[in-house]
Amino acid sequence: MTALSYAARDSLTMLRRNLKHAQRYPSMTASVVAMPVLMLLLFNYAFGGALGAGIGGMVGGGTGGGGSDRYIDYVAPGIILMAATSGALVTAVGICVDMTEGIVNRFRTMAISRASFLTGHVVGSVIQTLISIAFVIGVALLIGFRPDANPVEWLAVAGLLALVTLALTWVAAAIGLMAKTPESASNIPLPLQFLPFMGSAIVPTESMPDGLRWFADYQPFTPVIETLRGLLMGTEIGNSALISLAWCAALTVGGYLWARTAYQRSARR
Repeated sequence: MTALSYAARDSLTMLRRNLKHAQRYPSMTASVVAMPVLMLLLFNYAFGGALGAGIGGMVGGGTGGGGSDRYIDYVAPGIILMAATSGALVTAVGICVDMTEGIVNRFRTMAISRASFLTGHVVGSVIQTLISIAFVIGVALLIGFRPDANPVEWLAVAGLLALVTLALTWVAAAIGLMAKTPESASNIPLPLQFLPFMGSAIVPTESMPDGLRWFADYQPFTPVIETLRGLLMGTEIGNSALISLAWCAALTVGGYLWARTAYQRSARR
């Protein structure tokens, strides 16, 4: 058996371990899924009428009591992306718990691939997050989200969300390795969860003050949101897709290198 085969086998074992942990202790995953769902319900039913009317012709107006029927079509892609960012919390906490409880030291004394620990966590977290995203999409459809994407566009949406999830998971893995306690590991990724709100998730960036608009236009999540919105609702995408892929590649490579370096440093302690 080659070294690559050993690494794949050990990574699969670690993946099964992490998925069983998620199955036995679902509270963390459930709490992470609950946040995007609550935000979706809040912005659609509580703020949808005012925000939809304020945006005007872009999404249409609506009645204040029940939310704007068309505002849900505008806000849903941003909340779906928030579900992807929320998964980073599970990754960071899970890795930090393993590091602080000493199980990683036991793994290092065993004849298993060094790469399998991180690979198992990352792949397991990506799977959990994608399931969470599917759940959020299901809730959005139940409350009135009506995308007009064809099967190819839905496939592109799934691919983009998978790339974003992978990129954020590697960043979260590095955070979990660097954090001293699970509590700090749960707090550090919080800005990632709410960064989409500083983009075009809730309102167009054109409605923002100049300084905030500049930040919103050039932060990583705005082009992802616009790409998702374009694929799902047929709005103009422009160069947002290429920028999104570039951000995904940069975050994946940067997060991987950061996580690998942090893991190697922890072995020398």
